[in-house]
Amino acid sequence: MPEAGFWSGETTVRRQKGFTLMELMIVVVIIGILAAIAYPSYRNQVVKGNRAAAQSYMMSLAGREEQIMLDNRGYVAAANTAALGTTGGLIAAPNEVTKFYDVKIDVNSAATPPTFLITATPKTGTMQASDGNLTLKSDGTKSGKW
Repeated sequence: MPEAGFWSGETTVRRQKGFTLMELMIVVVIIGILAAIAYPSYRNQVVKGNRAAAQSYMMSLAGREEQIMLDNRGYVAAANTAALGTTGGLIAAPNEVTKFYDVKIDVNSAATPPTFLITATPKTGTMQASDGNLTLKSDGTKSGKW
C-alpha cells in the first residue's frame, strides 16, 4: 500500500527526525557558557602546575648547592638557565621549567657564612609572565608565590 502523502489525498503529517535549529542553538549556548567558565580555571591550574615545577627544581638546586658546599667549601653560581647544567655539577633545568622561567643562582662568597640566592623569573610572552619572581635563599627563606 502506498504511503500517505500529498498525492494520496490523506492529511496525515509525517514526523520529521532530527533537531530543530532552535534546539541546536540552545546546545551551542550552553557549551559556550561552560567553556567560558572552565577555560580560566584550566588556565589557572596550568600556571600553578608550571610554578610547582619551577619550585621543585629550585628546591633540587638548593639541595645540590648544599652538597657542593659540603664537598668543596663553596657554592656555585650560574648566571642563567643554560649555565645550570654545565656549571660545577648543578642539575640541568627540565623542559617544563625552561619554557616558562629563567633561573639563575647568585652567590655571595664574601659573606660569613657564604650564601646563595636562586631566582626564577617568568619569561615574557608566556602564560607565567604575570606570575612574579620566585626566590629561594640559602637559609631557606622563600619569596614570591610559594
